[in-house]
Amino acid sequence: MSHSNISFFVPHLGCPCSCAFCNQRTITSSSEAPHKEDVERVCTQALGEVNNPSDTEIAFFGGSFTAIEREYMLELLNAAQPFIGAGGFKGIRISTRPDCIDDEILRLLKEYGVTSIELGAQSMVDEVLDANDRGHTAKDVITASELIKSYGFELGLQVMVGLYRSSEACEKKTLDEVLKIHPDTIRIYPVCVLKGTRLAELYESGEYKLFSFERAVEICAEMVRAFLDNDIRILRIGLHASKDVEKNLVAGFYHPALGEIVKSAVVRDIIDKRLESCDTEITVYAGKSMVSAAVGHKQSNKLYFCKKGIQLEIKSDTSLLPNEIRIKRDVYKCI
Repeated sequence: MSHSNISFFVPHLGCPCSCAFCNQRTITSSSEAPHKEDVERVCTQALGEVNNPSDTEIAFFGGSFTAIEREYMLELLNAAQPFIGAGGFKGIRISTRPDCIDDEILRLLKEYGVTSIELGAQSMVDEVLDANDRGHTAKDVITASELIKSYGFELGLQVMVGLYRSSEACEKKTLDEVLKIHPDTIRIYPVCVLKGTRLAELYESGEYKLFSFERAVEICAEMVRAFLDNDIRILRIGLHASKDVEKNLVAGFYHPALGEIVKSAVVRDIIDKRLESCDTEITVYAGKSMVSAAVGHKQSNKLYFCKKGIQLEIKSDTSLLPNEIRIKRDVYKCI
């Protein structure tokens, strides 16, 4: 079964600094903070509509949940708590900063039924974190992750690709360090440069140079393969498609089908590595959610192999899991 969230956004609340890339009102399409009545109303409605409540979490995203004013945090947790447990939702998911985690807050979260904690790591290179005004270090990510795991929470990390002052070597170091932490889940957010941010100023001045879109996709695909090989569940690639993001986008790696484009690149890489010098055609069998990714966005994979003189044939195979492909007898998980 696929995991789902009943999501509430608490834009900017609890954030002790303004990160260079952040314009959260645009990202979340929200400027109003939720309150007790909102949580109760939405959760009551969702209980009657969600197919699998036991695999659904009430999620508080958008700010640094463990750093918001304590009374307000408890208001939200108290409103959500009656909806979890027997006959209700699986638990509560929150997102926060790695430097806003300690034993006291984790004991409190455990008491109120929080099951999953996602940390905005963004990079595991201190120079990149400092250049983007994050206000924490890579060591803070490691320390907080170890503490969260020790309390039995599901750990999620969020990383960004293409930040100011990053390089391909920095992206590789971030990947390697995240693999060492081994979170349960990961979100990959290639940078979107939004109006009203310091990144936009740096980009427009020429100080900030971005990777090409194609290279950013390749880096994301490399991350995806590494996370899959290490049994780390990928929750998302790229921001949700949004008119607000499109309206405020200055530059970067936004695309409404970015996840599909990265999946296509993952499949292409797998096929490439299976090719032999004598191949003139190759058949890929795909699970139901991988058929379009195997063909490629706008048939990009078919065109790519056609230029190599290879005919790529894609066949749906219901014996495979939705996220799997098969080449000859070998099966690969792709997302």
